[in-house]
Amino acid sequence: MNEQSKLLSPERLRWTCDSSFFKFQSTAEIPPMQGIVEQERPIRAIRFGLDISSPGYNIYVSGLTGTGKTTVIRTFLEEIAAKMPCPDDWCYVYNFRDPNCPIILNLPAGRGKSLKAEMDEFVRHLKKEIPKAFESKEYEESVNGLIRENQEQQQLLLSRLSEKARAEGFEVEITKVGVSLVPLVEGKLMTSEQYEALDPEAKKQIETRQTGLNQDIQSFLRQVRNINKESRDKINELHRRVGLYVVGGRVDGIKEEYIGFPQVTSYLDDVQEYILSHLEDFTEDSAKSDAAAASQIRLEPQVDPFAKYTVNIVVDNTDLKGAPVVIETNPTYYNLFGRVERRAQFGTLSGDFTLIRAGSYARANGGFLVVNVHDVLLNSGVWETLKRTVKNKEVRIEDLAEQFGIVPVAGMRPNPIPVNVKVIMIGHQLIYHQLYGLDEDFRKIFKVKADFDSEMPRDEQAFNNYASFISTRCFDEGLLHFDPTGVARVIEYGAWLVDDQQKLSARFSDVADIVREASYWARSSGASLVTSASVLQAIEEKYYRSSLIEERIRNLIAEGTILVDVSGEAVGQVNGLAVIDLGDIRFGKPSRITAKTFMGKSGVVDIERESKMSGKIYDKGVLILSGYLGAKYAQQQPLSVSASLCFEQSYEGIDGDSASSTEVYALLSSLSKIPVKQSIAVTGSVNQNGQIQPIGGVNQKIEGYFDVCKAIGLTGDQGVMIPLQNVRNLMLRKDVVEAVAAGRFSIYAVGTIDEGIEILTGIPAGERDEHNEYKEGTVNYRVERRLKEFAEALRKFAKEEEKG
Repeated sequence: MNEQSKLLSPERLRWTCDSSFFKFQSTAEIPPMQGIVEQERPIRAIRFGLDISSPGYNIYVSGLTGTGKTTVIRTFLEEIAAKMPCPDDWCYVYNFRDPNCPIILNLPAGRGKSLKAEMDEFVRHLKKEIPKAFESKEYEESVNGLIRENQEQQQLLLSRLSEKARAEGFEVEITKVGVSLVPLVEGKLMTSEQYEALDPEAKKQIETRQTGLNQDIQSFLRQVRNINKESRDKINELHRRVGLYVVGGRVDGIKEEYIGFPQVTSYLDDVQEYILSHLEDFTEDSAKSDAAAASQIRLEPQVDPFAKYTVNIVVDNTDLKGAPVVIETNPTYYNLFGRVERRAQFGTLSGDFTLIRAGSYARANGGFLVVNVHDVLLNSGVWETLKRTVKNKEVRIEDLAEQFGIVPVAGMRPNPIPVNVKVIMIGHQLIYHQLYGLDEDFRKIFKVKADFDSEMPRDEQAFNNYASFISTRCFDEGLLHFDPTGVARVIEYGAWLVDDQQKLSARFSDVADIVREASYWARSSGASLVTSASVLQAIEEKYYRSSLIEERIRNLIAEGTILVDVSGEAVGQVNGLAVIDLGDIRFGKPSRITAKTFMGKSGVVDIERESKMSGKIYDKGVLILSGYLGAKYAQQQPLSVSASLCFEQSYEGIDGDSASSTEVYALLSSLSKIPVKQSIAVTGSVNQNGQIQPIGGVNQKIEGYFDVCKAIGLTGDQGVMIPLQNVRNLMLRKDVVEAVAAGRFSIYAVGTIDEGIEILTGIPAGERDEHNEYKEGTVNYRVERRLKEFAEALRKFAKEEEKG
């Protein structure tokens, strides 16, 4: 194989955006973008989910942060909501039949405030007019007339009883303890001494007559009670007539305004009936009594007798145009579903229907609610309550402790609010699949998935979208505008973000950061436009701020503390490449991988795996490696070899299979005793057929090794060998590309192990001939010969051991 055929030209190491594509002088000439850069798949899903009204078709929006999910949702919702009817107001009112269950009323938008104002004015009117009515001369005369009538009737009954008692020789006396009979002697009251002086027969006669009159006394008392009751009823009826005269007219006037709302008219009927039964609350005597009570220290909470007539508007849509769009950024249980607040007084907490507060779910009634799934799952009780609310289409305002039965809470249970809300939940795709698989309710209530991609095709439309996006950021945030070279450089940065020459990043939050920082550096230098140089400076400065750890590792390698050779040759030793991801920065780190082979039957033993410092994917790569060796070299005799693999100076966990091809090369070198070039670092996974497979982080790995070689000294022999499929992922820094163009650094792309071992050793790998044998002198020939030597030696050793 010709080594030069695998060498990549500088043109293939980076895609460069041609600034001549843009016909403007600066982005100030481009009109700002209307909305966002749309992606067809999630846009169609969102439109479908918002338009369909069947139950359960709520939307789960997934995708990486910064792909415009929230912006798209807000744009669509505002567009659709503006065309929808404005939903009703929702109010809680006092339940006169069951005070612990306040009644919920719904009225057209704005009518809730009207009802509240009318009820407040109604109470003010009653406070003023009811005392006047009961202080009027007509009322006083009517009451006095009823009292006189009562007294006359009682006096008549008493006269009749007295006459009958005198006829029997008794006088009737009315005392505080009741009615009593006193015997008469010659028309005068008998004294106790006179009574005691009577003989027994006379006393018996008096007692007999008195017993006969007792029935008349009981009849008298019964008639008096009936007369008093009739009088009280008449006075109460008079009270009611007077009260109805004041109350009825105002209630009827309010009812006429809400004639089409039976719940409101029923509530007003209850209000009228309650007021007529509690007219004393509005009299001056009651006000004086309340003032006297307020002047005393009371340990129990005081209740305003007029609070029960107010209207508590929990959802006010007076100023709303169209349907509501509520984006709840802090979906705690109470923020989402509402609460009943408590009033502290004398060490106790009390509440009433006026302290009911609706949550964002109720405020979104008739419209849309947007929440983040991560926040929903983190807040206690929210997920289960959200599912129940969506399924039942009603919001119940309850205490969280009562909801879960943690503590029995005695309090109000407001009537639930009927709701019709389209819920849009934003979150990661992984959470979607977990909920879909583990929660049966989830798949029933979130039937629409809108999945945002983090990348987009690199085409003319994408170029124009990037230019419009940059223009929008400049106009909206007062940034310096970009010239065509600056826009082209930002587009190249978009390709670098996704490590793909044919794609651009759709995570516009990252792109926006570079736009802002490039504007800052351009303004700092006194420029009027942002050019390619300012964008490059912004990228380099952003990287430099986070690259302290990378620099320290590179210095340790250059100093020789971390052992990595970038020149010379060695047997069983290859430089592998790994990517360290710290969140804000990813960089490549070279590591020495060594292999030792010897006679035995243990097969390939990986030290990382045995010390439990490796992940499952890495372990799989080692097992695939064993399969490749067996399939290639153990067709005619068993694979009688023991081998150990090691990432030297590795003190933390390792995962991924991108070093599996590197380990194969180290094993082949150890078996064949052929040294490999230490100047070439290797990355790529391998399958059991010996094919090199693509890996991630190829740019970071190449740049990381290049920086190490540059720190030690570029010789022109150094380079990196990558999988052939990763060529399209190359978006290398310009200094790396320039070094390749100058012949000071090389990048090779290989598709098989055989191609790679030839580059590392400079010796042909070799292929089997018609006799199924490798050509003498090739790498594969030496490996197979060494394995046969191991197998033969092992057989001899086994025979000698058997003889012994």
